[in-house]
Amino acid sequence: MQIRRLILAAAVALLCVAGELCWVWQSGMTQPVQGDFIHYVDFNIPEQALSDAMKEDQKREGEVRWIDILAGLACRNGANWEGYSSGDASDMALRLEQGEDMEGNEYFSYYRQAYEAVLGGLLGDFAEETTDSDGNSIWEYQYGLKAYLPIAAGFDYSESDDFGARRTYGYSRPHLGHDMMGLTGTPVVAVESGTVVMLGWNQYGGWRIGIRSEDGKRYWYYAHLRKDRPYASGLKEGDRVTAGDVIGYMGRTGYSATENVNNIETPHLHIGLELIFDESQFESDNEIWVDIYPLMRLLRAHRSVCTRGEDGEYTRAGQFLEAGS
Repeated sequence: MQIRRLILAAAVALLCVAGELCWVWQSGMTQPVQGDFIHYVDFNIPEQALSDAMKEDQKREGEVRWIDILAGLACRNGANWEGYSSGDASDMALRLEQGEDMEGNEYFSYYRQAYEAVLGGLLGDFAEETTDSDGNSIWEYQYGLKAYLPIAAGFDYSESDDFGARRTYGYSRPHLGHDMMGLTGTPVVAVESGTVVMLGWNQYGGWRIGIRSEDGKRYWYYAHLRKDRPYASGLKEGDRVTAGDVIGYMGRTGYSATENVNNIETPHLHIGLELIFDESQFESDNEIWVDIYPLMRLLRAHRSVCTRGEDGEYTRAGQFLEAGS
């Protein structure tokens, strides 16, 4: 852990000297899997279990990963979390810390791969620029949540678990995302770092943004953005964004084959998460979308502070650097 922190500190020093770092995204980051790959994931872990497993991971600074804790618990409870209690996570963390081998369980590999796909880039070492009481810029080093709630700090929103609810525009279908209600113009930030792979109009989602995670396993979909000025200034396909960066603004566009139309009744952000285990799954009839309501509840603990410029555009207040970036 100390070595990782030293590496991160060196990267911060480079950032401060150079003013910026060059980021490279390799378009071939996820190679097609030869043989079997996961075709279905029911991500039904409750917020409390996510929080408990994360705290056990943080206590041990990554020596016992929350993903392995959750995979072990899923093996134990058959992915039925109704009887879960906080003591279950601490017990599993202790067992793993003491060297219990879960590899012998025939389902452990599946759950670990599935949960890795959802959670793999969300916890780790990072440095965040803040200000001290005298207004001086300082860097804080942490091991914890490096993903952000998609709604900027200081902006109100409401939500409910609406994954799977019916939608009827165009045709009847399940709602494969999560709606966060708020005011038009609310800054929307990137949940995690990645590359903008899709930007533009879709008759269902209106103005929308698609961002692929660094490891290629997650595709974040942000939709119903603001009419006329939906995106952060200058944002384009191919750009790399950092977790917590402002990428757009909440609105109510969509449900129209004509571009730039407000046909959604209530302003909100539709955010969805697609898992990709093989490139054949992306933009196909075999897409895997998961319920992220518990995850969004967890991310309330980490919100990006943004400031408004004279041009009306919002930007994050301080810089952010992840280990390994």
